[in-house]
Amino acid sequence: MADSPSPRSLDLDDVRAAGARNRPYVLETPIHRWRGPELDGRISPATEVILKLELFQYTGTFKARGAITSVAALSPEALARGITAVSAGNHAIAAAYAAQRLGSSAKVVMMASANPARVERCQAYGAQVLFRPTGAEAFALAEEIAAAEGRSFIHPFEGPLAATGAATLGLEFSEQAGSLDAVIVPVGGGGLAGGVSWALKQLQPDCKVYGVEPVGADSMSRSFAAGAPVTAAPVATIADSLGPPYSLPFSFGLCQRHVDRMVLVTDDQLVDAMAVLFREMKLAVEPAGAAATAALFGPLREELEGQRVGLIVCGANIDIDTFTAQVTRGNQLSGRV
Repeated sequence: MADSPSPRSLDLDDVRAAGARNRPYVLETPIHRWRGPELDGRISPATEVILKLELFQYTGTFKARGAITSVAALSPEALARGITAVSAGNHAIAAAYAAQRLGSSAKVVMMASANPARVERCQAYGAQVLFRPTGAEAFALAEEIAAAEGRSFIHPFEGPLAATGAATLGLEFSEQAGSLDAVIVPVGGGGLAGGVSWALKQLQPDCKVYGVEPVGADSMSRSFAAGAPVTAAPVATIADSLGPPYSLPFSFGLCQRHVDRMVLVTDDQLVDAMAVLFREMKLAVEPAGAAATAALFGPLREELEGQRVGLIVCGANIDIDTFTAQVTRGNQLSGRV
């Protein structure tokens, strides 16, 4: 694949135009000021928490933004040939959705470990789903499909189109919430954090942006430490949506320039945050969707005390049995069961 262009290639007018163009296919998700006794028991009551409820997005995650932006940029001829994508689930669903809504077809490759509920949702949008045991094998197959069938490869997190899609979320959140002291963004490959942080820094330069990764999937933290995107990192976390085993230049460059700091949370902290979000906010999120909350309750609690903080609740594609098991574990950790 070709080298990614400079992170400076994003443009605020382009982001606004993408947001307007995507409006028939992408929801303006709501925000909510979180108040309640459980929250007050975890952080200072002086800290104001604003949730960006991206779990209510079409396809259940923010991924619809980048997928629609990318597929909408294809020529009529490319749309006729179709698209391909690689994903543990959420991006595959979003790519299938984008193809269906924009009159194309999707042949996606998912890891064999993908949650069956995500596979079913992807197929419900009309995609043909193939499986491979590992991410490397999945990417290799997608490249073969693109070469053999002329399908356009829609990357899950890398490049200016994916970042522009994510930046529409940052723009939207800034306009809805007004002035924020800090925003916490989950980080997988860095497409969400790169786009959101870029947009926020254009609109609210003094707002600090924190990226949060699971301890068992810390490729962006490793990349920050190395000063360059790491090509391989171990992945061992329940937050499979945040588990690409490497970073790539474009998304890394955006994060390096605009994310003020990376923090890490454990799987225990993730399920605890999932349980709190369910008990008090009645939100059934996947582990990645609880990452920003886990960071606020854990490594960022004291640092952000008394500030106005935005949390990206990025997704909720999880089956009932897995969700129940993980929330039960979270309840046990807090002595609720």
